[in-house]
Amino acid sequence: MMQRARLKMIRHAPALHGGALAGRRDVAADISDRAGLAGLRQALAGQGRVISSPALRCRQTATALFPRAELTQDARLWEQDFGAWEGVAFDALPDLGPQSRADLAAHCPPSGESFADVCARVGPALQEIAALGDAVIVAHAGVIRAGLALAMDTVPQALAFEIVPLSLTELHWLGAHGWSVACVNWRV
Repeated sequence: MMQRARLKMIRHAPALHGGALAGRRDVAADISDRAGLAGLRQALAGQGRVISSPALRCRQTATALFPRAELTQDARLWEQDFGAWEGVAFDALPDLGPQSRADLAAHCPPSGESFADVCARVGPALQEIAALGDAVIVAHAGVIRAGLALAMDTVPQALAFEIVPLSLTELHWLGAHGWSVACVNWRV
């Protein structure tokens, strides 16, 4: 029998970032979208373990979705560390100019980590989570893109995906047969 697992990855509710980059900054989430939360809660009922990034915005979203669930936190599911760019207003971030996706994936903000680094951190975490069976993961856009990179076996191309708040991306682990992408950005 082939081992399988479904990872249902939810991007946290909109971050209350104050107009500034909040990768590792621990900002709260706006969990006022009751209809969106209720729809996701209904769609995810009985889906297995709930695992979250330790970030406040992820924990708040997970608790709003699954108020009675035991929440496991995994530090490997933190968003990308943008180093010196953390807390910088979006309109004040440096313009990197035209770059290939491969160059963007390798680019490392000063004192931070590249998207390729995120993939190297998140990939093994998702493998371990999947090895234990189905799970719901509440995390960040970068973490979900890293999951897509794992499933597609390409880091640069995962940067093509925009991951919207309170959306579901579902990955299936097929054991020795690798990964498949069931859906991206599903919303109620």
